Amino acid sequence: MGKFIKFIGRHKGMFTVGVAVLGVGSYFGYQYFLNQTATSEVTYVTSEVTRGNIVSAVSGTGLVSVSNQVELKPDASGKIVYLNIKAGQEVKKGDLLAQLDATDAVQSVRDAKDNLESAKLALEKLTAPIDELDIVKAKNSLAKAEEALPNAQDDLAKAYEDGYNDVANVFLDLPNIMSGLENILFGYEFKDGQWNIDYYKTVGKLYDEGIEAYADAARLSYDAARESYEKNFDDYKAASRLSDQETVAGLIDETYATLKSASEAIKKTKNFLDFYEDTLTKKNVEVSSKTQAHQTSLENYTGTTNGHLSQMSSDQNSIDAAQEDIINAQRTIQEQQGALDDLLAGVDPLDVRSQELTIKQRESSLQSAQQKLADYYVRAPFDGVIAEATAQLGESASSGTSIATLITKQKIAEVTLNEIDAAKVKVGQRATLTFDAVSDLSITGEVVEIDTLGEVSQGVVSYGIKIGFDVQDDRVKPGMSASVSIIIESRQNVLTVPSGAVKNSTGSSYVEVLVDGVPQQKTIILGISDDTAVEVTDGLVEGDRVITSQKTGSSSQSSQSNSTNSGPGGNDAMRGMMQLTR
Repeated sequence: MGKFIKFIGRHKGMFTVGVAVLGVGSYFGYQYFLNQTATSEVTYVTSEVTRGNIVSAVSGTGLVSVSNQVELKPDASGKIVYLNIKAGQEVKKGDLLAQLDATDAVQSVRDAKDNLESAKLALEKLTAPIDELDIVKAKNSLAKAEEALPNAQDDLAKAYEDGYNDVANVFLDLPNIMSGLENILFGYEFKDGQWNIDYYKTVGKLYDEGIEAYADAARLSYDAARESYEKNFDDYKAASRLSDQETVAGLIDETYATLKSASEAIKKTKNFLDFYEDTLTKKNVEVSSKTQAHQTSLENYTGTTNGHLSQMSSDQNSIDAAQEDIINAQRTIQEQQGALDDLLAGVDPLDVRSQELTIKQRESSLQSAQQKLADYYVRAPFDGVIAEATAQLGESASSGTSIATLITKQKIAEVTLNEIDAAKVKVGQRATLTFDAVSDLSITGEVVEIDTLGEVSQGVVSYGIKIGFDVQDDRVKPGMSASVSIIIESRQNVLTVPSGAVKNSTGSSYVEVLVDGVPQQKTIILGISDDTAVEVTDGLVEGDRVITSQKTGSSSQSSQSNSTNSGPGGNDAMRGMMQLTR
């Protein structure tokens, strides 16, 4: 501290000047602040509390669409034979727009109608009173059936007799055929000690070894035919015309099988000789006349066996037919006897019920046929306008393929609102719509549909709202942009203040009013609001004025200057400071 005092003593002049400058600066700063505060003025802008109408609304933008749109598709396939659609055409519900070729479906409906009518007639006949003439007819039918049975039995007996006779004729020829076939294969006409079959095979192999397979086939088929023939011949010798029908039938079937086996042996043998003859001919080797004789015999055997086979087959068919006739005659007797018994017993309630069910089934079939026929016709499902036609007359259309697009004349606007605004909207609320494409048009409408489920996009939930138009303007087209204002609530002749005048504090609303030129808070209760005004339900009366804003102004620069340079002792203080620095 002592050093500091000594420092001041040595530099007394410089210290005195510093103190003087600091004092002058502080004085003028203080004077400037006083002048500025003294010259600032606050002006309040107020608005009168009045009565008016408040309309609370939410707004959104969207697109114009139609209330209903459907692709017209036939439910059947076929050629288009009638077409009455073109773009822009107005249609009424039920109008016929297209027809496919329905020839088969029309026939099905006719058949179903005929079947239904037949079932109804059968029911009428079933429930009709018993007629004596019907009883006589039923007895006559039974008698004819009973007469047919012995005739069929006689036919069966004759068929068995004819069959036995034909078996006898077979065994007049078959032994010669079998012995002749044996001689052709196992005779010694070419070389002593060598069968004909071996001769043919040996000579043929000189030119084509393939003949061996034909020789083996001929021999095997002959052996099978010989075995069948010998057993069949023994059975034939053991039977007679007096044998029972079962024995004769077995003999006929056995003989037919033997003939087939013999015919196969003849065919294999002829194939064998044909191959032999063709092989030698190709090599320009002369064929023996004995071979030609064998070929001729085989051809004769073939004709004979074929004739017997045809006759034996006819015998089998005759027996089968006669047996079937007996069965049918017996069945007819049973049916006619039953019909007569039923006629004498009267109508069975179960038969009536059964026929009634048949009628219902036929009615259902007719309805189904008519529905299928309707599938070939395309009709307008509602009043509307054809937006697009894609089919041509004469083309083929497939089931489920669109031939035109039908839209309603009733247009709607589809907008999207956030979850806060959507919660305020209800079906039936009124709305105002404007359109970017038709700037001079404003129409009214109402909310017709609100989505039940919202869509979430980037954490924001939104809901679709559909607005129906009150009037239809042809200038408004589907796909145009639309701005919609939905009226949530409206109040008439209520106290209103500008929205900017309302302030909030600790959960309550208030406005400021001037009392003797000084702003004072006044708590109020609010109702609904629109974009510019708020309803006041309590706290104000009509005619009150509320502060909406305030402006701050200053006095002229000259006034500020005077204030700065004046004041008690102002100049003397400055002179004193200057003197202090000397």
